[in-house]
Amino acid sequence: MQNKQSLTSANLFFLWFGAAVSVAEILTGGYLADLGVSKGIWAIILGHLAGTALLVSAGIIGFNERLPSIMSTRISFGKQGSYLISVINILQLIGWTAIMIIVGGRAINVVTSSLWNFDNIAVQSVVMGLLIGTWVISGFQGFKKLNMAAVFLLLILTIVLTVVIFRQFPGLPEVKSTGFFGTGFELSIIMPLSWFPLIADYTSMSESKKGAWIAPFAGYFTGSCWMYGIGMFGGIYSGSPDPTGMMLAANLGIIALMIIGLSTITTTFLDVHSAAISLLNIFPKIKRGLAGAVFALLGTLLAIFFPMEQYTSFLYILGSVFSPLISILLTDYFILRTDSRNKKADPVALISLAAGIIFYYLIKPVQIMTGPTLMTIIFTFVIHFVLRKVFK
Repeated sequence: MQNKQSLTSANLFFLWFGAAVSVAEILTGGYLADLGVSKGIWAIILGHLAGTALLVSAGIIGFNERLPSIMSTRISFGKQGSYLISVINILQLIGWTAIMIIVGGRAINVVTSSLWNFDNIAVQSVVMGLLIGTWVISGFQGFKKLNMAAVFLLLILTIVLTVVIFRQFPGLPEVKSTGFFGTGFELSIIMPLSWFPLIADYTSMSESKKGAWIAPFAGYFTGSCWMYGIGMFGGIYSGSPDPTGMMLAANLGIIALMIIGLSTITTTFLDVHSAAISLLNIFPKIKRGLAGAVFALLGTLLAIFFPMEQYTSFLYILGSVFSPLISILLTDYFILRTDSRNKKADPVALISLAAGIIFYYLIKPVQIMTGPTLMTIIFTFVIHFVLRKVFK
């Protein structure tokens, strides 16, 4: 039976396609340019297949238990243990909000400087923050309607962007692959995993189980691979991962402005909305809309000071935390059938999480074809499985 809070497969597909269609994903794809065309495409596809499959597995937990993502971590970590995950998630989501506002603000500033000689990144960032805060306050029903309309327009604009770029730069250039495949795979698997603390917030409201995994998988995998591809080819042609230079070189003008603005707002809404839900896990009486608006404000303030040259370092931090975290939750739920929701905290899960994070940084300097994230997921599964069996 459908209710006002339910999400159809179409809602979920467009929601996750919209989450993927962002300047941040284009920017990340640009860092794969040194792999060359063939290796870059394989890194994008394989990394996203692995990362998105793990992501939707966590979404299935949310659907089965009708729990948002942070609440579902109580299955492994216990009630008070999930508070730690909430804090970690809030911090990373404020970071993502700041990054998205910076990328969107800088990109819009380049466009407005070119078209109208208006050059003020701080003002552009504040405007982006205000629009995101307004979107949050509009409420859930407003979100569904506005999101589907915005993503439909984004789809059209992204097609235009793709066509214009490849017409502007016809033919595939000869590129000598100087990058390491494992780095490209790592940057591709990290992005879908970074959405782990959000996905069940929405799949928990899915009308059907099939829709809870097929729609998010298809929406995010398609959109993210597309954005990475645009970023990679743009980086190959322009010599820089910066998507703004690519858009201006393609003479998109107002279209570029609309793509950047809409994609930043639709994607960042998910960040501040989920940060609010994480806070509700600790303080359930707080109003979600107000909390989301506050996080939008904090992200805007952080955007003024965040050093964007540390962007890839931020992605690696996410990989170090969320790779063992998702491994622990999936192992407990699907394999060991462990449920710690009645406990205050689960020490085994916390030990496994700490071990996984340490392992990530130990192997990060080593050149591994699949990158450190997938190896950390496998290691954490093994160590957590053993610890659960030993400390029943």
